[in-house]
Amino acid sequence: MTQQEKGTVAISLVAYSVALATRRGIAAEPLLARAGIAPALLGQPRARVSAQQYGALWNAIARALDDEFFGQDGHPMRSGSFIAMSQAALTARDGLHALTRAVNFMHCVLDDLHAEIDANPQRVRLRFVHRNNAPVPAMFTYATYFMLVYGLTCWLIGRRIPLLHASFRCDTPPVEHEYPSMFCDDMRFNQSESYVDFDPEFAALPVVQNARTLKTFLRDAPASFVVKYRNPNAFAQRVRTVLRRLPPAAWPDAAGMAARLFVAEATLRRKLLGEGHAYQSIKDALRRDLAFEALADPSRTIADVAMAAGFAEPSAFYRAFRKWSGRSPAEYRDDVLRAHPARAKSSETT
Repeated sequence: MTQQEKGTVAISLVAYSVALATRRGIAAEPLLARAGIAPALLGQPRARVSAQQYGALWNAIARALDDEFFGQDGHPMRSGSFIAMSQAALTARDGLHALTRAVNFMHCVLDDLHAEIDANPQRVRLRFVHRNNAPVPAMFTYATYFMLVYGLTCWLIGRRIPLLHASFRCDTPPVEHEYPSMFCDDMRFNQSESYVDFDPEFAALPVVQNARTLKTFLRDAPASFVVKYRNPNAFAQRVRTVLRRLPPAAWPDAAGMAARLFVAEATLRRKLLGEGHAYQSIKDALRRDLAFEALADPSRTIADVAMAAGFAEPSAFYRAFRKWSGRSPAEYRDDVLRAHPARAKSSETT
């Protein structure tokens, strides 16, 4: 997958992750360097990094702390735990069985945060339990747990599991708008319980992965699911494939996309909604990610980048990019190149 297929992650989540490491005496700069993230980006509230970069940062922090849960529990999740959990869930018979195995594994690893599964025909609920009179976790802690078990389960059955609702006991996080990309639009905070409701159809779907595909999955994790797991055969992925083959200026409207996929427009919208998407949101996210990716190439002018992202006027691109990142395209590029000096040097010699 290309970076734009994987999506991007808000710098606020990067900063929170780094803060968890620095509180335990780990220097931030080497971690950011391993992920190719410019330290200056931490001071830009609307900056974003690729899921690949965030995945590299995640792995660097986990290794530095020897804790794949970033020190957010009384008991560390030692390095190699996610591999062991994946192997344990690999032989599950179906989606619900796989989720149960993942949750049971986490129960054996963590002391303070646990989850229980409550299934009925209307939904499968992953309910969080706070053990040992532990204080209510931060939203990032819930998200870390959820991404591990959800990302693994989605991969095992080969499709993204639609989420119906999510409620959390914690306060509304400072970057509330970022969490729906990990969960769902229907999210509530300051609730009496913490839980996530899954669409129940996944429960009976068979596990389709094997030991051979597990190697590739583990090599790419967690970048492969840190934004949201994407099934390459999903309908939304078919839409992205069509869009990537066209210049953004030529992207069709919903009716045109439906015609290209040989379905009715209503079918297009229904299928995307079932996977947690809207057609316009897919276009907006891809346009944004194309811009971030193109800016990492110092040989391209800002006007080229604007055109690559589908903006007829550079001024419109400047306005959109400031809205996305809080910086001008040139300022953002300078920060990226400081994190990748080899790219800047290569550009100077061409």
